[in-house]
Amino acid sequence: MFFIYRILINLIFIFSPIIFIYRIIKKKEDPSRFKEKLCFFSKRKLRGNTLWFHGASVGEIRSIIPLIEKLEKNKKINQILVTTNTLSSSKILDNLKFKKTIHQFFPIDTYYHTEKFLNYWRPSIAIFVDSEIWPNMLNNAKKRNISLVLLNARITKKTYNRWIKVPNIAKNLFNKFDICLTSSKKSKIYLKKLGAKKILNIGNLKFTQTDKDKNTLKNRLKKKLSSRKIWCASSTHSPEEKICATAHIALKKKYNNLLTIIIPRHVDRSESIMNEMKKNNLRVCLHNSNDKLDKNTDIYLVNSFGVTKAFYKVCKTVFLGGSLIQHGGQNPLEAAIHGCKIINGPNVWNFKEIFDLLYTYKISKKVKNSREITNEIDKTFLLKNNSQKVIFNIKRIGDKILNLTTKEINLLINKNEI
Repeated sequence: MFFIYRILINLIFIFSPIIFIYRIIKKKEDPSRFKEKLCFFSKRKLRGNTLWFHGASVGEIRSIIPLIEKLEKNKKINQILVTTNTLSSSKILDNLKFKKTIHQFFPIDTYYHTEKFLNYWRPSIAIFVDSEIWPNMLNNAKKRNISLVLLNARITKKTYNRWIKVPNIAKNLFNKFDICLTSSKKSKIYLKKLGAKKILNIGNLKFTQTDKDKNTLKNRLKKKLSSRKIWCASSTHSPEEKICATAHIALKKKYNNLLTIIIPRHVDRSESIMNEMKKNNLRVCLHNSNDKLDKNTDIYLVNSFGVTKAFYKVCKTVFLGGSLIQHGGQNPLEAAIHGCKIINGPNVWNFKEIFDLLYTYKISKKVKNSREITNEIDKTFLLKNNSQKVIFNIKRIGDKILNLTTKEINLLINKNEI
């Protein structure tokens, strides 16, 4: 099976020029930086010790920002390299202006490119976030005796069922990790069955918070939003926007100054969402445009990356998408951290333990359709402010997880004399 994987990944490399051109046209690649995926690096390796993090996209990178803040203060680390696969994730790090931390795109996982990557960067510790498993990279890193960490490890039932079909390959890969720090008890059980050795269930890093992200809305926009009855539908997938539009129409009968903010999971769907809203005779204002938000605007459609937190700061109520469809939900912690009342559909198996905790604290409420969304939003409009008690509880949990994670990473750093 591993032989077949190598053939397939090499085929991807052969066709990569076509793939890159397509992705550049679709604005999913940086025209000046896509070559990093072929190991033509735009940043240089500094002398001294390099700590390397790899996460697939936006969610994984946001989860490690508080940890990076702590590790940047460690004098034994000269450079922190963060690699990702997506364009949106690179923009997050650019905005944070770290001193030691740089970003590059993760290379195509061929034997040649992973060798070239490791020869250039020579990391002492490689930390893979969530469920990022790249066979060639892991094998070549282990040959160099690089310490391997699976951080905030999340193995869903679906992922486990895929891996268990190739048990020998799974064991060969997962037992290469020196330590796996899991985000849930269920992930710990799955990892043990897949052959991982040392496993600790510390908790989900997405509970942690950073002081570095000062993302706020412009005062002019905040002032306009403060004069309206607002709620937010975040990380939505099709057809959830249509369901939220139905809820908006029902609520508007009671609240003339209602404004629904929609933040789709994939902002490249903004045009199709806007057309769908217009079919319902709803007036749409785009966040990243010259459109003006006025008293007649029904839907404020956020079509840019990295501003979700800023809207959570001004919204009391958030419907979290990916939960009314068979997707498994999106992580609710960003909204919870800001004290928002969360509404979600029944399909949240990707983050079951987190949602169970939020149900216990009565932070989140399960709904099944637009009528129930409407009723729950109506109730939350009676609340005065985002709950400071919720914010405090989430922060307390996050601080504990962050400190335990930092401790484990520091133990590895000292062991490697990085």
